[in-house]
Amino acid sequence: MTRPLSVAHLTAIDLAPPQLIKAAAETGFDAVGLRLLQVTPDSPGYPLMRDRAMMQATQAALRDTGLRVADIEFIKITPEFDLDALLPLLDAGAALGAAYVITAPYDDDHSRLSDHLGALSQAACARGLTAVLEFFPWTSVPDLNSCLDVVEQAGEDVGLLVDSLHFSRSASTFAQLAKVPAHRLGFAHLCDAPVMSRYTQDQLLRTAREDRLPPGHGEIDLVRFLNAMPNHLPLGLEVPMHDPELTARDRLRLIHSATIALLAKVDAPPR
Repeated sequence: MTRPLSVAHLTAIDLAPPQLIKAAAETGFDAVGLRLLQVTPDSPGYPLMRDRAMMQATQAALRDTGLRVADIEFIKITPEFDLDALLPLLDAGAALGAAYVITAPYDDDHSRLSDHLGALSQAACARGLTAVLEFFPWTSVPDLNSCLDVVEQAGEDVGLLVDSLHFSRSASTFAQLAKVPAHRLGFAHLCDAPVMSRYTQDQLLRTAREDRLPPGHGEIDLVRFLNAMPNHLPLGLEVPMHDPELTARDRLRLIHSATIALLAKVDAPPR
């Protein structure tokens, strides 16, 4: 069985959704993740819920290529969380046929964070999407166990998104990952990077946003990472790379081929 592979929008964030979809199809991917909200001041978002022409062009690209939208991203859940303001985003995800909506924890009050995540999950489920929470080492939900605690409080339908970079750079263990209930893991984010004993916050942020490596090109134990989760879990390749000599298609082609080589080791049938 072949794992479904999607490319996260951050990997080629300068490509608008229709162009990303076409480039992903040409380089072997099955799906894309789309960033519909701007996350940082120097990184674009593509608000298809407010751009009818871009939405139509995106839907046409999906039809022409046969690709699907794996996820839309991402919603920062803050103390000022406003579900009503996010409903057009969820409606756009439904119109695109997305499976997941990615959320990020930006509230130190975990009880309130869980309540807001649960409310978002209900609204997402009503539109055919599953809400997943991703943990980040620089937030108040810095690791796998704290993320699982929030998710379990938020409701049975809420998922958990594990990114190999954040997993590697947090106080998370492979034993903990192996114990995560399978129904919480709809897919995982994959990339590679150097491994160090300690990281500054600047290092964490810079690597996460612009300086990752294709799978197998760094030092993260990705084979063990993947083997700790359900077999053939879908993967989203989130690999922003700072290499001006590579075009977006060059990057996607390199990332796809590197992933296929890694999966040959992970998914090979036992002898």
